[in-house]
Amino acid sequence: MKKKNLPIYEQVEITGVAAEGKALVRINDIVTFVPNCVPGDIVDLQITKKKHSFMEAKVLRLVTPSPVRCEARCKHFGVCGGCKWQILPYDEQLKYKQQQIVDNLTRIGKIELPEISPILGSKHIYEYRNKLEFTCADRKWFPWEVIEAAGGLDKVDSTYGLGFHIPNCFDKVLDIEECHLMPDINNRIRNAVREYARTHGLTFYNEHTHEGLLRNLILRNNHKGELMLVVSFGEPIINNQSTICNFLEKLHEDFPEIVSLMYVENTKFNDTIGDLEVKTYFGQDHIMETMEGLQFKVGPKSFYQTNTEQAYELYKVAREFAFEPHSLNTHSLNTKPLVYDLYTGTGTIANFVARQARQVIGIEYVPEAIEDAKVNSDPPRAGMHEDVVNVILNAAPQRIVYVSCNPATQARDLALLDAKYRVTRVQPVDMFPHTQHVENVVQLELK
Repeated sequence: MKKKNLPIYEQVEITGVAAEGKALVRINDIVTFVPNCVPGDIVDLQITKKKHSFMEAKVLRLVTPSPVRCEARCKHFGVCGGCKWQILPYDEQLKYKQQQIVDNLTRIGKIELPEISPILGSKHIYEYRNKLEFTCADRKWFPWEVIEAAGGLDKVDSTYGLGFHIPNCFDKVLDIEECHLMPDINNRIRNAVREYARTHGLTFYNEHTHEGLLRNLILRNNHKGELMLVVSFGEPIINNQSTICNFLEKLHEDFPEIVSLMYVENTKFNDTIGDLEVKTYFGQDHIMETMEGLQFKVGPKSFYQTNTEQAYELYKVAREFAFEPHSLNTHSLNTKPLVYDLYTGTGTIANFVARQARQVIGIEYVPEAIEDAKVNSDPPRAGMHEDVVNVILNAAPQRIVYVSCNPATQARDLALLDAKYRVTRVQPVDMFPHTQHVENVVQLELK
């Protein structure tokens, strides 16, 4: 059946930003979502999806760039699917993230709020991540425009793709030549792996046949510039011992920054390694991160905030909200409080606030995280389970500090807590420049 032609609209001015890093405009009073635009752009649009309550569109032509539009730094912008706000200056990004917090807490929470503090921006807006994951694919994915310009798929070199999955496509991998989310060492290692595989005949993984030796790379770093590299192999190691040993030895020789070189055999039908044994080829099975004299062990499966410097700012806000004295009763002022850290993960916040507390009890349901937390001397994106909210309401602690990476689910939970608690402070924190994501810290007091 022939697909119905969808309309084209010319000279449309983009008016705002929306979820998933898209921009928006109202066309015939219908909200329309458009990628790779910023407010103030004048564009010609082609509708690509039409529903009763919204539409989606693509840009056919940028007629007049917005006064606030800037150039994207990355050559893969617009195709990779990450860092979607690179064309929006950082101060503008912060403005819209601030508004996102306001909108969620007022429209979803519908509760009484204090003045929301200005968002804390990230000191570094590039090379701020301490972890990246790359996928190996036996065939690269190309945008249709690239294939068309080359004269067909047979005219492009489609082998050895090493990079990021295209959004919502498990089997399509964009080959990445540069990524500015980590220091340049990530580019040198990734590109060296690709080149070594080419010259030595190491196969890349195929998501459909489940064949191919090199499957994934996980890179982590710490404040010292030390690196952990975890290589995931998609075929039995016992069948490829010599090949794998030569490959890992080359990485060890060429990149002395890698102080923890590890590998894992993953022949499952998914990329997760949480249930697999990760083995050490060279160095330690972890790297160490420090914060205010505390040392945190970060292993191949550990959760640790991916923007290290901004995590420190986030934790300082949480600590300030937990221990500021102005609204505590007299008894609380004379004794250190007992702190429960729900969804404690690897215990980073618990350890960070421990000096000011009488005792900190971390509660977590992921066994690996608990083990890391024991060595190291946040609610999930889905928010708190309703049973957890009910337990809190019944226990009625005097103060709650709620740190969330999803302001929408946080707002929902705050509405449930409103039965006994009032929000007294709100502090947004930006952990992920060039994305729409924003963290938020809320202080609640017992009414």
